[in-house]
Amino acid sequence: MEYGTRASNPSKTRTQCIVVGVYEDNQLSPTAKLLDKASKGHIRKVLRRSDIQGKQSQTLLLHDVPNVNSPRVLLVGLGNAETIDAHRFASVTMAAITRIKKTSAKNTLCCLLDAEVNEKDLAWKTACMVERFDAGLYSYTEMKGKPPESPPTIESIDFQLADKADRDEVSASIAQAKALTLGIAAAKDVANTPANICTPTYLATEASQLEKDYTSITTTILEEKDMEKLGMGAFLSVTRGSDEPAKLIVIQHKGAKPRDKPHVIVGKGVTFDSGGISLKPGATMYEMIYDMCGAASVLGTMKAIAEQQLPMNVVGVIAAAENMPSGKASRPGDIVKTMSGQTIEILNTDAEGRLLLCDALTYVEKFNPVTVIDIATLTGACLIALGTHATGLFSNADEVADNLIEAGNNTLDRVWRMPIWEEYQTQIKSAFADMQNVGGRDAGSITAACFLARYTKKYRWAHLDIAGTAFKWAGQNKGATGRPVTLLTQYLNDRANET
Repeated sequence: MEYGTRASNPSKTRTQCIVVGVYEDNQLSPTAKLLDKASKGHIRKVLRRSDIQGKQSQTLLLHDVPNVNSPRVLLVGLGNAETIDAHRFASVTMAAITRIKKTSAKNTLCCLLDAEVNEKDLAWKTACMVERFDAGLYSYTEMKGKPPESPPTIESIDFQLADKADRDEVSASIAQAKALTLGIAAAKDVANTPANICTPTYLATEASQLEKDYTSITTTILEEKDMEKLGMGAFLSVTRGSDEPAKLIVIQHKGAKPRDKPHVIVGKGVTFDSGGISLKPGATMYEMIYDMCGAASVLGTMKAIAEQQLPMNVVGVIAAAENMPSGKASRPGDIVKTMSGQTIEILNTDAEGRLLLCDALTYVEKFNPVTVIDIATLTGACLIALGTHATGLFSNADEVADNLIEAGNNTLDRVWRMPIWEEYQTQIKSAFADMQNVGGRDAGSITAACFLARYTKKYRWAHLDIAGTAFKWAGQNKGATGRPVTLLTQYLNDRANET
């Protein structure tokens, strides 16, 4: 999708569709007023018919509006002019692109920047629309036997400017947002790729491609023999039952001076999770192609910041493995030794993500990081606790948690902080090892985070449990969401801006 800007009279602009906002009570946005005047009251006449009442996200497509060059004018309901906020504006934007793509329009003039959004500026509104437009047009068709019969025809969208002086600000926001959406799409693509193709080796290949595409990126792949030398017994216990070799993938974005300490993001990359010997129920096991969405978000974020040429050093680490049952697989009751020297009693082989992450979190100490954030579809308990709207946030540093909350609120890729109080650590005590890998049914997402916290005492750390937000499985709308690429990219941009 190509994006641009226009500052001419919208009624005279040659485009195949114009999108304008209307408020409740037949109030017109500034651009809608211009079209109404040009058409000698046609827009108000339509509103009086009550086919659209201006309620949030309502749409009405008009054809051949008098004295307007565009053959289509799409009216989009903005709701109450006094209460339109970030979430409502995002919903309006999604409603617009959903309707536009049902037409045959190849180019569109979007005039929604004139909507006043509480506490949000022009740059934010621009970025919000670019992200939602690209999300609305995204589809994963790589596995189709033939191309879809009626793919979206839209090729470009221009944003109408009220003032030519705004062109630089809007254009800069478009560029930043487009870099982000490329990262989001990359995360979705790799997450949606089925496990018979998306193996740990495939993830390593995708990471190596980043090195080829961007001069700021360097990729290193650690093989199982390398992990054995490092003493990653927990990591290797997960992959023991699979024929697919595990990979520890390290992607370095060098956007600042070599001596500058990096921020580190670590992604869980279980390319298929059968549960191992603690086999999952078969009815929904197919969803476990998405147990590598943490890894996908790392790939997507690294692509986005490389596109943005972020002036900061960032390290992305992917712990990639497949969890399968076999005669070689780990058994419940096994005890393994981690890279840190701590030992783990494996009571449930389906709690495998924390076994990968604990060794990866020990490994990243070598980078002397400013902060470390791990991202994982770690626990079904987090989905039960927070549903599909908020990502679970756990942290040993208030400042890091506050920064992530701020980034989430700004981008609408939101998080909710949960406790990792010392009292919960008693649930993962083991009689025979330093800890056990599960803490029982109660507070499952919290005890999983408490487990990881034992490996993060040497740096400021946060854990994002994305089990409820990384993907959805509902009919034709199923697929990866690309979260939390937006959150992570905003967080890293905020840290770059601080320096």
